[in-house]
Amino acid sequence: MPANQRLILPKMGCGTWAWGNRLLWGYEERMDEELRAVFNHCASQGASLFDTGDSYGTGRLNGRSEQLLGQFLQDYGGPEGDKICLATKLAAYPWRLTRQSMIRAAQVSAGRLGRIDLVQMHWSTANYAPWQEGALLDGIASLYEQGAVKAVGLSNYGPKRLQWVHKKFAERGVAIATLQVQYSLLSTYPVTELGLKDLCDELGIQLIAYSPLGLGLLTGKYQEQGPLPGGFADFCLSDCCRGCDRCWIVCKKWRDRCRKRLHKWR
Repeated sequence: MPANQRLILPKMGCGTWAWGNRLLWGYEERMDEELRAVFNHCASQGASLFDTGDSYGTGRLNGRSEQLLGQFLQDYGGPEGDKICLATKLAAYPWRLTRQSMIRAAQVSAGRLGRIDLVQMHWSTANYAPWQEGALLDGIASLYEQGAVKAVGLSNYGPKRLQWVHKKFAERGVAIATLQVQYSLLSTYPVTELGLKDLCDELGIQLIAYSPLGLGLLTGKYQEQGPLPGGFADFCLSDCCRGCDRCWIVCKKWRDRCRKRLHKWR
């Protein structure tokens, strides 16, 4: 691949799990212009990695997150547009069993997005269908070899499986560019317990943190006695935070620290 086609990742990005997902996050189509404003702001401020997935949006809204990103990018006329990086994750659905099924999935995603810069395997099937994973990874690697994407990555992989895929791809001359894991002040396990940051550094892989603001808790938007967001997010946050004084102390300290910094920058 020519040097000018290599992936260059910005320091910050924007995840779009909630964009288009009514079942888990309460998305409504009336939110689209607000989401467009978020896209424009992030892109213009250099937070230009936009990460999505072909499973973000279900039923009638299947693929909605990718669709919205594609529309917003096409219409965007602000600064830093040439630095925007589009990343998507292909789901290991049980009906995807072959190399070609992943290539077809990427083609559908590219049709929605306009292009794919970084394609990622959304999760490993090693714990429930290990026989499925090899063919799907072959499809991911083939996308890079065919020049359909600038780079490939993984998401939600632990250290053992990461090393296995790294070896598998290295035999084909395909490098793993990124690994996504859930990481925040409220979820440090992938780094502190699994050692994934050190392993990624050793293998030359860039670690990407998803949900770095703890599903919104670290923004200071939610309070211990106040309402949490509805649906799936409410379930997750209630399960980990209700009755946990330490969690709310961390959230408050982080919120106050960020507010002080913002005040200083003004």
